[in-house]
Amino acid sequence: MIVVLGGGPAGRTAAITLALGGLDVTLIEKNGIGGQCLHYGCMVVCALNEAARVLTSARRLEDLGVIENVPHIRFPALLYEMKAIQDKIAGILDAETRGSGVGIVYGKEGRIDGTSVFIDGERFAADAVIAATGSHPAIPDVPGINTEGVYTPHTLGQMSCLPDEMVIIGGGIMAAEFSYIFQEFGTHVHLVSRSGLLKNLDPKLIPMIRKELGNTSIHENTSLISIEREETLSQVHLKGSKGAYEIPCDAVFIAAGLIPRSEMIHGIEKRSNGEIVVDARMRTSAKGIYACGDVTGSPCLTPVARREGFVAAQNILGRDEVMDYDAVPQSMSLFNEYAFVETDTSCAATASLPGPAGPGTFWGVPSGMTGFAKVSVDPETGHLCGVESVGPAAGIIAAYQAFLMRQGIGIYEFEKFFEIHPMTDGVYPLMKFMAGKLERKPP
Repeated sequence: MIVVLGGGPAGRTAAITLALGGLDVTLIEKNGIGGQCLHYGCMVVCALNEAARVLTSARRLEDLGVIENVPHIRFPALLYEMKAIQDKIAGILDAETRGSGVGIVYGKEGRIDGTSVFIDGERFAADAVIAATGSHPAIPDVPGINTEGVYTPHTLGQMSCLPDEMVIIGGGIMAAEFSYIFQEFGTHVHLVSRSGLLKNLDPKLIPMIRKELGNTSIHENTSLISIEREETLSQVHLKGSKGAYEIPCDAVFIAAGLIPRSEMIHGIEKRSNGEIVVDARMRTSAKGIYACGDVTGSPCLTPVARREGFVAAQNILGRDEVMDYDAVPQSMSLFNEYAFVETDTSCAATASLPGPAGPGTFWGVPSGMTGFAKVSVDPETGHLCGVESVGPAAGIIAAYQAFLMRQGIGIYEFEKFFEIHPMTDGVYPLMKFMAGKLERKPP
């Protein structure tokens, strides 16, 4: 018997792989299958962002005199219909998982103590255990953080109406995505970041992002000190480079990242922040105990979690498999999608250009919002070191480019590339440009 704790992308992939490999598998899921991705993360952003983009497009066309009357969001209905679709997806995942031969136990919580696993306090006999318990929101430790009117992605469903004024705490991708969503819904958003906005992104992307967040007040290098609430109004106390100040608001949204959910894991090596330490085969310090997904501190990305779950399962099945984090694509969704993948760009030749007009960007030409593309190339070999794409289909472009990078395919192969036209991909013309600019070295 193999026990898997957690039914998110990592745990579910591991469980299905093990069951298809002929093993008896029990998946323990305290809440709903699908994990953070379905219930609080990726799918929530997809749902809300899609509605926000409709409003952005409508305003753009209204400004050009093409349409009249921009629609308004019915926020309670939006949340209700989103939840209905999430429940439908969860049902599909449940059926798919059971159909693969996995037994699922809902409503119970697993605990690991060394090499032993307990389900709701009762010891459970298992030949191997996989901890895929995920993560939960990082909550700043400040006075008033538990005040009514303070939300996280896990409690967003409790928001009964759109706030007029909202403070979003965080300066990363999650904070930027929710800032765009709520500003397009008509809320005046204050984005509060302890450091610079999206400090780990290419500086060339930041002006475009700021333009998309044009109706958000951005407070950089600013710390949250405390939160007060009287009746329905909150007062957020901040400290920035010019000293302390307050912002009155109707709601506070915490989007300050994620931390591992490992408080039920004992007797296994963990880092000070709760991350379970694993090797490249997803093995922990305890024999027969594996871990994968967010709980290991790896990038909080669904595809990475799935791959880690697969690697863990393969090793339990006796098939040596090693996790490789090279050239992992990432993305962020505002009106445009911002996607990027990099390896070592320290000695690369680079080129960039605005995205072309095409499906989803034609009406962005007057405002110069047609996206962006950049490639980084090893001048000696022509191999790709990095790709950045901004546009409606940027995530798809970056995902396939990441695969080509791992296969060692570079710019010279793109001399024979046929594109679909019209399209918004600025990457492929850059590939052809760089292939002509850089002299191909003899093998």
